[in-house]
Amino acid sequence: MEKKALRIVFMGTPEFAVESLKTLVENQYNVVGVITMPDKPAGRGYKLQSSAVKQYALQQGLKVLQPEKLKEETFLHELKMLQADIQVVVAFRMLPEVVWSMPPGGTFNLHASLLPQYRGAAPINWALINGEKETGVTTFFLSHEIDTGQIIFREKTPVFEEDNAETLHDRLMVMGAQLVLQTVDAITQGNVTTIPQGNLIENDPVLKAAPKIFTETCRVNWHNTTTDIYNFIRGLSPYPTAWTEMYLDDAAEAIRFKLYAGEVVPGGNDGFQPGTLVTDNKTYLQVAVKDGFIRLTDMQVSGKKRLKTVDFLRGYTFPEHAFFK
Repeated sequence: MEKKALRIVFMGTPEFAVESLKTLVENQYNVVGVITMPDKPAGRGYKLQSSAVKQYALQQGLKVLQPEKLKEETFLHELKMLQADIQVVVAFRMLPEVVWSMPPGGTFNLHASLLPQYRGAAPINWALINGEKETGVTTFFLSHEIDTGQIIFREKTPVFEEDNAETLHDRLMVMGAQLVLQTVDAITQGNVTTIPQGNLIENDPVLKAAPKIFTETCRVNWHNTTTDIYNFIRGLSPYPTAWTEMYLDDAAEAIRFKLYAGEVVPGGNDGFQPGTLVTDNKTYLQVAVKDGFIRLTDMQVSGKKRLKTVDFLRGYTFPEHAFFK
């Protein structure tokens, strides 16, 4: 089939999805419609803000649909009228069967992990939190259970010690766009062979999940190891961000801090209780944990700007006996 003859409907919302849509457009594929989330109020003025995908789609003159509900009759009629041969999903929402089963060529999704590992909403964060040395991207056809469909292609990448959620997101975004293009090319050429995820589970029976992350999930446990805490902070940086609370004593009012980056200081904690702050109030701030210290290098106190710790200490002095909890 010729590129222009293949009718594609693209579904996505955030910046991560824009790269894939842009790659399809720049490679002269016929994107006949773009489905994205409705505009939402944001910012201090609560002005309606369009998704990153919508903004790009309108710049390219693409037709955009923004259904509130994916099963509403008006939307399903409009989607059917687009006469898509395939649908491509990148960072969208869970689709009902009436939507994903509509095109004759099926609907495939780009997922930011090496499926079947890290099924779920936050695969990038959890791969870092768990200290993985390798991750990647996967394209697969949608089926009834979320993230379980037959795999089309996978592409691997190492996870570097200095990676955080932002750098890994950006790398997988670009890799994923190329994998989407590779997948659509293969479909166009009639050259797709899929692999059931069950075949891969047999070789790797311990599956790690990637559930949605909530604010309460992001609180640092200072009783963990230096490695675990280091991975936790970078896995949530810069968003949704690890956090902790500072106390002067158990009765004192807490002050919340967001933590964006840190370094492992191994070699024991000199007998300090986990959570104890050790600082010269000029150049460094360390937190005792059970097997060493975490030196915080990038942070933000509630209501203030995000700063490097060295800059933060120029205007803030940590009281004696302060501790994180």
